[in-house]
Amino acid sequence: MLTLLSTLISFLMGGLPKLLDFFQDRADKLHELALARMQIERELELRKAGFEAQERIENIRSDQLATESAANTQQVLIGAQQAEMQAIYAHDESLNEGTSQWMKNLRASVRPVITYGFFFLLLFVDVGLFAYGWHSGATFVELAEMLWDSDTQALFASIIAFHFGGRAFGK
Repeated sequence: MLTLLSTLISFLMGGLPKLLDFFQDRADKLHELALARMQIERELELRKAGFEAQERIENIRSDQLATESAANTQQVLIGAQQAEMQAIYAHDESLNEGTSQWMKNLRASVRPVITYGFFFLLLFVDVGLFAYGWHSGATFVELAEMLWDSDTQALFASIIAFHFGGRAFGK
């Protein structure tokens, strides 16, 4: 019996540490597996965040390229307009070659004369209609609304813009 008991004790003493090592090893491996999963999840989140950051950077770059492209297009358009104006000025200068000063002055006065003519025609019609309306008993507000309607405003604005606006933008 003593041998049996000693055999059992030796088995337990020799096998128990191995059994405990088995459970410890299993717990260690589960812990390592959990750490590996957490690390993989973290790396995936970082990659996702990195890809999102990279996507934002690419969006910024594409927006910048679009802005630069629009600016370049605008620059080309401005250059074309300047070239057109230079060609028009050169053509006007070539028409003046060999003509008298009187003809040059007459050619230069066409646009201002037309502008003044339309302005004075507008003034004449408005003053005449105002006087007629005033003597007919219309109120000032009614006359102002009739004489200064949106069509008259547009006509007046286009004449002023044509005569003065082009010079301001040309400089």
